[in-house]
Amino acid sequence: MAEEKALLAVFSDIDPAADAIEQLRILGVHDDCMNVISGIPVTEAMLGRPSQWTNVPRLALGGAIAGFLVGLFLAFITPNMYTIMVGGQPFTPVPPAVIVLFEMTMLGMLISTFVGVFLDSLFPNYRPMHYVPEISDGKIAILIECPPPDAQKITDVLKKLGAESVKEAEAQHL
Repeated sequence: MAEEKALLAVFSDIDPAADAIEQLRILGVHDDCMNVISGIPVTEAMLGRPSQWTNVPRLALGGAIAGFLVGLFLAFITPNMYTIMVGGQPFTPVPPAVIVLFEMTMLGMLISTFVGVFLDSLFPNYRPMHYVPEISDGKIAILIECPPPDAQKITDVLKKLGAESVKEAEAQHL
């Protein structure tokens, strides 16, 4: 079987790019074979693509629970380990304990969210990547992986839909 070709189509605006994605679906190109490269934040809904699955919310929840447990330890266990009798006050006063619990919960959530986003984005990536310098100027590119017999048909359709350029992509080290 022939190796798949990678085509890179550059669009000046988001509307023709969204139309091109829809037309590529009609031609039979699966969403897994299309990748949108953009220098501006573009959500999946803007392009009519399915939402991407991520573990970041679960990691954030796990970090919040871990932070809460650390806060419980600091607020309630530590004062009982080192008892200091202060006239008329309980060993674990509640108002400072609430503050410690809140702060440790948020700290755990923030740290785990940062680590989750870092790992989810596969950063740093040392593999060769497809890139076009025009993307830094605000343009949107669609990277399409297709079998070689379909490449010319896809190129013609993308040019009709307003692609500034459609060329074979070559992965390079950035």
